[in-house]
Parts: sequence; C-alpha cells; structure tokens
Amino acid sequence: MTLWYGGDYNPEQWDPDVWKEDVELMQRAGVNLVTVGVFSWSSLEPSPGQYEFGWLDQVMDLLHAGGVQVDLATPTASPPPWFSRLHPEALPVTADGVRLTHGSRDTYCASAPAYREAARGIARKLAERYHDHPALAMWHVHNEYGTTCYCSLAAERFRAWLQERYGILQRLNEAWTTAFWSQGYAEWADIEPARKTQYLVNPAQYLDFRRFWSDELLAAYLEQKTELRKLSALPITTNFVFGGWVPVNHAQWADEVDIVAIDNYPDRSDVGAEEQTAFAADLARGWSGGRPWLLMEQAAGAINVGGRLHTKEPGRMARHSLSHVARGSQGALFFQWRASRGGSEMFHPAMVPHAGPDTRMFREVAALGSELPKLAEVAESNIEADVAILWDVECWWGMQGTHLPSSSLDYLAAVRAAHRHFWRAGVTVDFTAPDADLSSYRLVVAPSLYLISDEAAAGLTAYVENGGQLVVGYFSGVVDPDLRVRYPGAFTELLGVRVEEFHPLPDDCEVVLESGGGGRLWSEDVHAFSAEVVDRYVGGVLDGKPAITRRQVGAGTACYVSTELDDATAERLFSLQPSPLEIVRRQPWTFLFNHGDTEVDVPEEGELVIGRLPVPPGGYAVLRCSRGQ
Repeated sequence: MTLWYGGDYNPEQWDPDVWKEDVELMQRAGVNLVTVGVFSWSSLEPSPGQYEFGWLDQVMDLLHAGGVQVDLATPTASPPPWFSRLHPEALPVTADGVRLTHGSRDTYCASAPAYREAARGIARKLAERYHDHPALAMWHVHNEYGTTCYCSLAAERFRAWLQERYGILQRLNEAWTTAFWSQGYAEWADIEPARKTQYLVNPAQYLDFRRFWSDELLAAYLEQKTELRKLSALPITTNFVFGGWVPVNHAQWADEVDIVAIDNYPDRSDVGAEEQTAFAADLARGWSGGRPWLLMEQAAGAINVGGRLHTKEPGRMARHSLSHVARGSQGALFFQWRASRGGSEMFHPAMVPHAGPDTRMFREVAALGSELPKLAEVAESNIEADVAILWDVECWWGMQGTHLPSSSLDYLAAVRAAHRHFWRAGVTVDFTAPDADLSSYRLVVAPSLYLISDEAAAGLTAYVENGGQLVVGYFSGVVDPDLRVRYPGAFTELLGVRVEEFHPLPDDCEVVLESGGGGRLWSEDVHAFSAEVVDRYVGGVLDGKPAITRRQVGAGTACYVSTELDDATAERLFSLQPSPLEIVRRQPWTFLFNHGDTEVDVPEEGELVIGRLPVPPGGYAVLRCSRGQ
C-alpha cells in the first residue's frame, strides 16, 4: 500500500520552465500524487468547442517521467467566462433573488440544463484523452460541491422532487404544516425554493430544499462520474467540504465515491485547531464506513482565523497531517503545491511558498515526505473504537432553518463538545448515523439530537435493551423528520423522563449542579418518572430539579443530560482523564501527539518508527508493535 502525498497543482498558472522545476522539487519533497486541472476549464476550452490539451499533455508526461501520479480533475466548479455570457440563466441566484455575475469560481446553477450538458462534455473529453495515460491514478470530479441556487430552474426541479417525495399536495401540506400562516398549497406551481421572505421561512420547506439540493448536486456529480466510468476503471471521487453553508449529505454521497475525500481547514490558532483536525478526520472515517479515506486538501503553512492568517508553528503542519493518517486517511494532500502569483487566493498557503524552496515551510514539507513512506503499512490497519457519537446532517439543517427557543442552540457546537471530551482523554470515537447498527459500541452519545425518526428512536431503544450505554443530550427527540413537534419527546419512555419546560440561559449565565459541576447555554424542567436522578440543579427556578438522570433498560442504561456540561463535569460523567498527549491506535500502530508545553514520557509500546521519545512539546511519535504485543 502507498500513502499519498502532494496537493493541488495548477501548472496553467505558470510557464513551462517552472513545470520542470516543480517536478524536481516534488521529487525532493517525496510527492507522489498531485491533483491537476481543478480550475482549468478556460485553459482547456478557451472558447466553445475549442479544446487545447497540449499543455496538459506536457504536464502529464512530465509528472509521469518524474514518478508523480495524477488525480485528474474535471474543472466544472469554475465555468469559463464565455459559458456565462452564452448562458446567463446558468448563473446562480441567491436566496435574496439576486442573480450573481461571473468573476469568481462556482458561478453556476446545478439545475441549469446548459451547465449540466457542458459539464458532461468536458468530463467526456478528458476521459477520452487521458483514460489510459500512465500518470493517471484517479479521477477528481468538480471541487467542493456546495453552491446553492434559488433560480426558476431550481424551482422547477424542486417541484418535481417534491412530487416524487410526497405524491400529493395534501401530504406535503401536512408535512410542512402549511395551515400555519395561511401557507396551504393548492397547486404545485405555487411552491418556490426556500428563498428569503418577509419574516421567518417555513422550517420544513427550508429542510426539504436542503435535502433536494443535496440530491440535485449528487445527480450532477453522477452524470460526470458516468462519463468517466465509460472509459476508465480507476477510482473516482470528489472532495467533500464541510460547513454550515454546505447543502450536501456527505453520508449519503459516500456510497457514490470510490474513496471519501475531504478538505479540512481549521479556523482556530490554539489547540482548538488540533481538536478540529481530529473531528474532521473522525467524521470522514464515519462517512466512509470505516474504509480508508483521503485528506484531499489542507493548508500547509497557516490557519485562517477570522480573516487573519496565523502562521503554523514549526512541526504543526506535520502534526496535523499525521493526525489524519492516524485516523484513517490514506495520505496527506494540500491546497496547493506552489503559491499563486496573483488571483483571489494568492496568499493562500502552499507547499512551495512565494519565498521558494529555501524556506522553513518547504523543508518541513520535504521532511514529512521522507517520513510518510515509513508508515506505508498503516494503510492496511484498522481503527477500532468502542464509543460512537451520533451525527445527522438533517438534524443540523433542521436546527438552522427553525426559529428555536434560543439562538445559541447549535447542533454542530454540541457535537463538537462531545467529541472534544473524548479527544482530550485520548479516546478515539466513531461518528455514525442514528439509524446505524450500534451493537459494536459500549457507549453511544447523542448530543442535541433534535430531529429523529420513529425507526431510529426504536433502534436506540433496542441498542440499550441489548446492553448498550446511551447518553442523550439536551434538546433531543423534539421533532420528527417533518420538523413537527413531538410531545412527549421521542425518548420519553426510554429515558424515563418528561421535559415540561425549556429554560434557555443567557450566554454569560451558568447553572450550578448539586455535585459541584456546572452547565451553560440551556436547562430544562425535567420530571423523572421512572429514572434515577444522578445530579440536580441548585438555585433558581429549577432548584432541586433533575439535571442528569439514568435509567436501567434491559441489559443497558440510558442517561439524560439536560444542560451543556462544562468540560470537567462531562469528563467526570464519562470517567475520562484529560491529557495533553493525544493517543490514536491503529493496531499494531500507536500515534502520539503532544499538545502540551512539556515533554511527555510514555512506556514504549514497540519500535519507534518516526518522531521522538519522550515526545517533545508540539512533537509526535509513531510506534509499531509486533503482532505478539
């Protein structure tokens, strides 16, 4: 097996003499895979039907001669100017109803027939020309699917999707609760995308539009994949981007890519960047179903923190890269290989910065490239976790599009907090869906699982009855998949509690618990009718009321936590011991990352393969145990 190492390569931005230098530098850095062509549509097809592949032929040949393989991209995330001029109806329209102009990337509407046809066309041309090129290792469709459009073309497709989903308008009106605010629909033609409106958008309409757009983008991806597959049996993927603005259900898309690939860009400069790195890697492994996946993009030299580039400290780039490998990635790739001389992202970090190869950054890139081959066998090992955190993007979307009891309620933040508690204690967790088979986990955590189906709720009950431990967070089981309020909640019988009232907390307010612990953000008036009270609120209107409960169900237990626990209280609840040393095990490998200020000595668990022992501050070590250990 091989661990891939490299990044996005944009030779169309450079003269041919630079290409030769690039290949030489790639060899020095241990690069074995580059993504080519992501934003090259105007260079490949400068005018309609006029193709110029000569430059790409040269690049592919040079890379092959230098021992570098290619992840060849279809350039459909950035249509050329001539396309927008000829097809203005394919420019995206915002939720405010404003049609955007050309001048950036992602200036397309995935519902526009002209765009879909042009995308299939350029994918077909690339497949015809390069399907048997010896440098080709895999195909990379598009880039970071996520652009949303609210135009009339999208509206037509949305109506067709709704008719297939609901069949009759009566069912849609029930699901959307359209009797509220006189929104009842008598004609399909009256339904529009969830655009900006005078006040609050219908939350079920918003959620369904998100579901639809994920399916619409997937259909666009699959059309290109079909064109490539006609001529090539090599792996085909697209790079997943993560964020609240992304209308993509990655767990569903994972079945349609040959390898899950993600982009990861932390936005914190403190140890939160390491938390975010582990979170993204574990989420990718969850999407891939435990199969190997690939870190397709990260920034080499800096972290974008609120519009300010924080330069990564020495060793941090390697630490982030190896954290992904430890958690299942088949390598570490970057955006981008060489820093651009101009353009909108000319200050985006790169493996070869503007200052060139005689720099700390490139030396660190080359050093990591020399170490990764020593870990090649890692790709054949598995990660075993006995703790799972439930993740459901539709729950996230449902909370984004709804007027909630508190604007501070944040599904992603709740899930990140749960993950952080285990990460700080060196416990690797899996992310999985609420309706997945959970029988292999000793513990399942469900943070703020606001939306849940009857089937998934029944599955969680069965998991507990069969001996599992379930911890359900506040504001869970509140609505069904149509965003209709459940009362009692979906987990009432399982947990043995009834939530009578919500008590949202101001951002600067905390609640005190009888155990001495604390909570923030949220609290509830909980009635424990068949559950044991583990902890109670102290003071205020909830004085003496249950805060944390536990109920024996069959061979297992179900626990409810009605507030956002502080770190120390959560760690006591889960019996966790935080440590600055992050530990990830991929038998027979052990990865150690020191996020503290002092060196950490650890008992040797095998042969030191890379890094140092004791593990220095900001350092790492990878050990390989013999099979008998």
